[in-house]
Amino acid sequence: MQIFAPPTLAIERAGTPCVCLRGDWVAAALADRPTWRHLAARLKTTRGAPSWDLRALGRLDHVGAQLLWHHWGGRWPETVLTHESQRQLLERVARLTPQRVDVSPGRRGEAIDHLGARVLSALQFLRQLVQVLGQLALDLGRLLRAPGRGPWRDISGHLYQMGAMALPITALVGFLIGVVLAYLMSLQLQRFGAETFIVNILGISLIRELGPMLAAILVAGRSGSAITAQIGVMRVTEELDAMRVMGIAHGYRLVLPRAIALGLAMPLVSAWTTVAALAGGILASDVVMHITPGYFLQALPLVVQGVTLLLATAKSIVFGVLIALIACVWGMRVQPNTQSLGEGTTASVVSAITMVILVDALFAIVFKNVGFQ
Repeated sequence: MQIFAPPTLAIERAGTPCVCLRGDWVAAALADRPTWRHLAARLKTTRGAPSWDLRALGRLDHVGAQLLWHHWGGRWPETVLTHESQRQLLERVARLTPQRVDVSPGRRGEAIDHLGARVLSALQFLRQLVQVLGQLALDLGRLLRAPGRGPWRDISGHLYQMGAMALPITALVGFLIGVVLAYLMSLQLQRFGAETFIVNILGISLIRELGPMLAAILVAGRSGSAITAQIGVMRVTEELDAMRVMGIAHGYRLVLPRAIALGLAMPLVSAWTTVAALAGGILASDVVMHITPGYFLQALPLVVQGVTLLLATAKSIVFGVLIALIACVWGMRVQPNTQSLGEGTTASVVSAITMVILVDALFAIVFKNVGFQ
C-alpha cells in the first residue's frame, strides 16, 4: 500500500511573502476529507499571493495542478518557482482549462432573467391551453358521434358538485354585493334627485357585468381549485400514468366532463347570483330611497333588453369552459410531489380569475353598443 504525505502549505515572510507547498498534491492524498478541509481553509488565506514555491513538493499530479490553477483564478501569479516537470504539467492544465468568465449579472440581469423565465412559462401554459382546447373540440365530435358511450355519469356528478353545491355561497355574496352597490349609489343619486335611476344602474351593471363575473370568480376559487387538486392528486398517485397505460384518454375522461359540466352550470349559477344581487339591491333601495319592490320589478324589464340576457348567458358559458380548461391544464402540470400540488392549485385559481377579468373586458369592448337603448 502506497503512503502519501499530506499536502500542506506554509507562508514564508522573509522579504516578499511566498507560499511554499509541501507534501504530495495528488488525488489520493486530496481525497482524505480531514486533510482536504484543512487544506481548503489554508488556501483561503493565500488568495491573491504574488509568489509561490512548488519546488519542495513530493508529488504533483493533474488534480493537484488543476486545484492550484483554479485557486490562482486561471492566471499565473507574479512569481512561480517550479521544477521543469511541474511547470510543464501546470502549462498543460492552463492550456486545457477553459477561460473562466466572470458572469455576475447583478440585480438588473437577475430581474431580466426572472422576467424571461416567467414569460416563457406563460407562453408554455398558453400553448398547453390551446392544445387542450383543440382536444376538447375533437372529444366533443367523438361524443356527438357516439353519445351512448359518453361519460354522462361523470358529467352529472360534476354538474351537481360545481352547480348545486355552489348556490348557497354565490347567493350570499351576490345578495351582499347588491346591498352595498345600491347603498353606495343611493348616496349619490339622492343629491341630484335621480333616485329612480337606481333601477338602470343596478339592472345593467348586475345583469350584464357584475353578476356573471362575480359568479365566475367564486366558481374559479371553489371549483377551479378542486379540479386542479383532483387531477394533481392523480398525478401524485400515478393514476394518470395508469390511465395512459390502459389506453384511457385524459381529455375524454377528465377534461371533457368537467368542461361540459361547468359550461352548463355557469349560466345557471350566474343567473342565481344575479337574482340574489338584485334582491339585495331592491331591499336596500326600499330601505334607503323608499323605492318599492313593485316599481323596481315593473321598471326593470324596460331597462334591460333581451339581448343583454343573451350576452350575459354567452359570457357565462365562456367563463365556465375557460375555468375548467385552465384548472385541468394546471392539474396536469403538477409534478409528483406535494409542494407542486399546492403551487399548481394556487396558480390555477389566480390564472382563472385573471382570465375571467380579461375575457370580461374583451366582451365589454366588443359588445359596447349592444343592449343599450
